Amino acid sequence: MKIGFASDHAGYDLKERLKDWALAQGHEVLDYGTDGPTSVDYPDFAHRAAEKLHEWERLVLVCGSGIGVSITANRHAGIRCALVTSPEHAALARQHNDANAIAFGQRLTDPLKAEYYLKTFLETPFEGGRHQKRVEKIEK
Repeated sequence: MKIGFASDHAGYDLKERLKDWALAQGHEVLDYGTDGPTSVDYPDFAHRAAEKLHEWERLVLVCGSGIGVSITANRHAGIRCALVTSPEHAALARQHNDANAIAFGQRLTDPLKAEYYLKTFLETPFEGGRHQKRVEKIEK
């Protein structure tokens, strides 16, 4: 699977760890920045990644809390980004909302748990059915 990654400085370490995990699982990784811990603005990188919707199948965004990058990404048509804090959130975001992006807060998420949440997110299919019409309403 092609997975895009982006973060600000406050999410850089977790982004790099999740990229390494994805590569180890055999996924293709696309990195939209940032490239280090120097202070930057999260919207710049979340917008950059969201605008490349045609390049990736799933997107992983990280900032200090996960809130800023998820709000920014969701401003783009076709993006359904879920801020995930549990495996249940990761599964439901896919099953019910057909989320194509996931957001993490580096300051609030244990790195091992983030790997597990990402694994759950990537492996969980969209259920469709009664949820399909709701996803269509989101896109209107």
